[in-house]
Amino acid sequence: MAGSGSSEARIPIFSGENYEFWRIKMVTIFSSYGLWGLVEKGFLIPDSQTKKESEDGSEEEIDEKTAAILMKDAKALGIIQNAVSDQIFPRIANADSAKMAWNLLYSEYHGGEHVRSVKLQNLRREFEYTRMRDSETLSEYLTRLTELINQMKTFGEVLSNERQVQKVLISLSKKYDPICIVIENTKTLETMDLQEVTAILKSQEQRLEMHSVDTAEKAFASFTVNSKGQNKNTSQSGSSKSQRSWNSKGKSWEAKDKSQQNNYSAQNHTSTQFSNQENTKPQCKVCSKHHFGECRYKGKPKCYNCDRFGHLSRDCTVSKNVQKANCVNQMEVTGNLFYSNCSTTEIKTNEWYIDSGCSNHMTGNLELLVDVRTNVAGRVQMPTGALVSVAGIGSLSIDTAKGRKYIKEVMYLPGLKENLLSVGQMDEHGCYPVSFLAEKQLLMKTSFLQSTWIWHKRLGHLNFGGLKQLRDKEMVHGLPKLEEQSGVCEGCQFGKQHINVFPKDQAQRASKVLELVHVDLCGPMRNESVARNRYFMQIIDDFTRMIWVYFLRNKSEAFYCFKKFKSMTELQTGHKVQCIRSDRGGEFLSTDFLEFCEANGIQRQLTMAYTPQQNGVVERKNRTVIEMARSMLHEKGMPYFLWAEAVHTAVYLLNRCPTKALNNITPFETYSGRKPGIAHLKVFGSLCYVHVPTELRHKLDPKSTKGVFVGYATCEKGYRVFDPVSNKLLLSRDVTFDEENAWHWTDKNGSVMTTYSIENQVDLDLKSDNSNENSTGTPQTLDMQESTSSTPGDISSEERRTQAYDQTPLKWRRLDDVLAQCNLCIMESEKYADAAQDESWLKAMEDELQMIEKNETWELNKARLVAKGYAQKPGLDYNETYAPVARLDTIRTLIALAAKKGWKLFQLGVKSTFLNGVLQEEVYVNQPEGFVIKGKEDKVYRLHKALYGLKQAPRTWYGEIDSYFTQCGFVKSLSEATLYTKVRGDKEILIVSIYVDDIVYTGSSQALLAEFKEDMMAKYEMTDLGLLHHFLGMGVVQTESSIFLHQKKYASTLLSKFGLTECKSMTTPLVATEKLAKDDGSGAANEEQYRSIVGSLLYLTATRPDIMYASSLLARFMHCPTNRHYGTAKRVLRYIKGTLDYGLEYVKGKRSILIGYCDSDWGGSVGDCKSTSGYAFSFGSGVFSWASVK
Repeated sequence: MAGSGSSEARIPIFSGENYEFWRIKMVTIFSSYGLWGLVEKGFLIPDSQTKKESEDGSEEEIDEKTAAILMKDAKALGIIQNAVSDQIFPRIANADSAKMAWNLLYSEYHGGEHVRSVKLQNLRREFEYTRMRDSETLSEYLTRLTELINQMKTFGEVLSNERQVQKVLISLSKKYDPICIVIENTKTLETMDLQEVTAILKSQEQRLEMHSVDTAEKAFASFTVNSKGQNKNTSQSGSSKSQRSWNSKGKSWEAKDKSQQNNYSAQNHTSTQFSNQENTKPQCKVCSKHHFGECRYKGKPKCYNCDRFGHLSRDCTVSKNVQKANCVNQMEVTGNLFYSNCSTTEIKTNEWYIDSGCSNHMTGNLELLVDVRTNVAGRVQMPTGALVSVAGIGSLSIDTAKGRKYIKEVMYLPGLKENLLSVGQMDEHGCYPVSFLAEKQLLMKTSFLQSTWIWHKRLGHLNFGGLKQLRDKEMVHGLPKLEEQSGVCEGCQFGKQHINVFPKDQAQRASKVLELVHVDLCGPMRNESVARNRYFMQIIDDFTRMIWVYFLRNKSEAFYCFKKFKSMTELQTGHKVQCIRSDRGGEFLSTDFLEFCEANGIQRQLTMAYTPQQNGVVERKNRTVIEMARSMLHEKGMPYFLWAEAVHTAVYLLNRCPTKALNNITPFETYSGRKPGIAHLKVFGSLCYVHVPTELRHKLDPKSTKGVFVGYATCEKGYRVFDPVSNKLLLSRDVTFDEENAWHWTDKNGSVMTTYSIENQVDLDLKSDNSNENSTGTPQTLDMQESTSSTPGDISSEERRTQAYDQTPLKWRRLDDVLAQCNLCIMESEKYADAAQDESWLKAMEDELQMIEKNETWELNKARLVAKGYAQKPGLDYNETYAPVARLDTIRTLIALAAKKGWKLFQLGVKSTFLNGVLQEEVYVNQPEGFVIKGKEDKVYRLHKALYGLKQAPRTWYGEIDSYFTQCGFVKSLSEATLYTKVRGDKEILIVSIYVDDIVYTGSSQALLAEFKEDMMAKYEMTDLGLLHHFLGMGVVQTESSIFLHQKKYASTLLSKFGLTECKSMTTPLVATEKLAKDDGSGAANEEQYRSIVGSLLYLTATRPDIMYASSLLARFMHCPTNRHYGTAKRVLRYIKGTLDYGLEYVKGKRSILIGYCDSDWGGSVGDCKSTSGYAFSFGSGVFSWASVK
């Protein structure tokens, strides 16, 4: 048998993907065993050779030939069964022959002609969009591109060598631009072979790597380890670091004195020696590693003890054969300290530690190295004293911002838990600057939790004077003794930095609780919260300086919130609210608010216009709350959609912090009479673990869930925790905190969320995910509930009614309000007197009159009946007004036919369309004001041709163009009044479709197309628009093999119009079992907004049959829509968000078969039990007509 005596071929496993590649491999394997003919054609056993039963019932043996065939078939079947995964095997489990199993897989995964064409189109699209990534090597990219080309080839698409060469040159990364320009300008791409281009590019890649490899280790501060790379030959040498030390201030290396060198060497360094068993020809006479002209070691002394450069043997601290690999040793801590502090259950193999005490780069993960040489000898002494043999030396491949780099001479030590980068070895290869960030230097765990800084953060970045006052005056319980700290807090700088304050006069203070309360509204926020709140209102008691905060959807809710505040505080304190101080906002001057204050005897104090300083208590507190919230968010790098939680927590903390208005007492104690405890406070945004109750988990489930601390439960003794994974807000008392660490937040695209730019930052504008947006002054209850917010969006600046920045507006306004004013500013002039003052208007009017004169539209006549368009009467100055236009079904049919035939579609635009139509009635108009002919002021114009505004103008234009086409030999379609055809000979045909002033035409003869365009432009004033690209809001993309029809731009505009550009997408337009009724009890929705959405969706169905049913279903409820109808419409928009690139594709060469599909439900309409019918008709490769009707 073929293949006997040789090793078995490795059988590829088919798991349901890449069937074509798997099939090619399997054909090769079957051919090597001589089994392919049996698998492809099967076998037939003659009747004379089939098994027969003897008279006693036993089977008689078949002849050897038949047995051999059955054995080969069984072997082939076994190979197929072993070559599929366990998920695929059930599909062929019942196959009793290799041919049967093979055919089953072929019919299921090879697909029919239509399926293959769809897959091929996807491959074409992927081929066009494929680009080389900056992190890829040339070989990796060419492999990926070749695989794509081969996949296209299996589906019948064979790309020419020229096309492949062009694709490679235009898709390479930017660093290859110079060599690509040289190739394109000096080579002939038509005759150039792909292999030749690849060879040139690879030589360029080697040159780039040669120039960058020497500086690779200079960029290791932030990198991702790549386990793949190209072969690089390196040699191993020793290292000496006893003469260098790190200067943290100057960030440079400087020599130590001899005593320090000896002491440092005794503690941290022993030696190693490796013997290279390869006999390689040196490139450099000095170091044997570089070209002689590029060697950095020229002129430096060489140590004959360790074979390294830069020192003499008498100064060498390296002994023979043994090398110690010490870990981070600080003061008198042994080498084991590093491992004990870094022990973890999850080993991150791609993290490297910069070690000043390690003699060489080391790793225990062989997959990280490339070009590994195992012919080395040497041992390393571990901190435990054990000697570990070096198993190999290789190069580390890393991806940096400037491309791929390599770090050479990295030792492989099996069993080493951490990856170490030797500072000394990098120093020997050149000076490598490293920036150490203060917050990232965690060398050993310290007693940090009781420090001044942690309490500064726990108390919402309270100033140190306030901390000292809390402690010294014993204003709270649970605050430990704190030390004075100096330095800059980054969170405070980003959150609190401001201009110098203005001097203020002393004001009269209230003498008892609720004698005077300050009220102010902050907002609107640019992004709504989960509860659709856009404002928060603060109320401050002037006597106690206690703060309450309420969150509002609209300003009108301020009155309701104030009533809640009044009832609550009066019941708690026994005092009455006597006076309110606020600005003159409409929310505080409503009739209901004023009548309520009068009925309850509450005095009103209103600030003067543009004088917020008169209500400075709450105005300044607004700033304090916002600054504290911003500081807490920035400190932990939290996403800004948690702004409401930060505001809630800020108010909670400020009520427990000192204020200059009170004498060494907190607002909470002044209001409640008891001293607050703060031992329970934690750093906002800290990582925490919430205990999961036994009732909510199974036996083997984790007992806690990870979350982010976002505040305090004020009604109960517990904490508020946000779970970023499930988007749930949890309330629990059983929480363990990790205040030093934070959640690694990412945005919706998966990238790490960064801080905002200070250039356009005015104040905080955040998207809220706060599900407890109520009062914060007194305890509130929070139930566990799931967040309904979409993916958090970016944050810009807060839109407050009052601002402290001179360079920004004093008042923010909504975008739609601004646009409304803009619309008023750009409205067209309605009177000639106004327009005559604008030179552009005069120029436009003169151009229009010249076009009227040129077309002989009118002539001067005696005064008779003069009628304006809106004053026309039927039968007097007009009869018929109907003018047909092309149906979208006709346009799509024309496009499908053109795609199938490989024709190109062209477009013409008619200038001043209606001025070409000849009138049948007598119509007179006055001479236009400002253009009255002198001496003929008493005369009027009689119209020969139509003018804009006449009711019959569209019909006269259609009559004109229809008459002209008939004279030119065109034949009008019997079923479509705007479709004309012209046939010349047996093969030449021209097809024209008209939509008012847009003319679309195509045909089989270029001569006929050119002749038509020339005749039309000679007859009428026309604009040659060339190939059809846009038509009635639809985009048309024409290629050599297909025509793609889409409305991507309109769909994007639609999402922007309804504020859903950042929404989460849906995979289906409707729920599968969606049933809508006229009255579903969900309340009335905005009828105007709903009609606008549905109308837009109906127009979008011009190229989107996938939303036809959903749009027609929603259109049934245009009168009195409900909130459920509105929500369903929004779901369709979210589906469009994820399918913006969808459209209709018509492919060249498909069979001209008209196929219709029709279906209907049975009484599916709720309420009237009517049925919904739908149909779709396809021609060639795509549908062109569809509908869904009740």
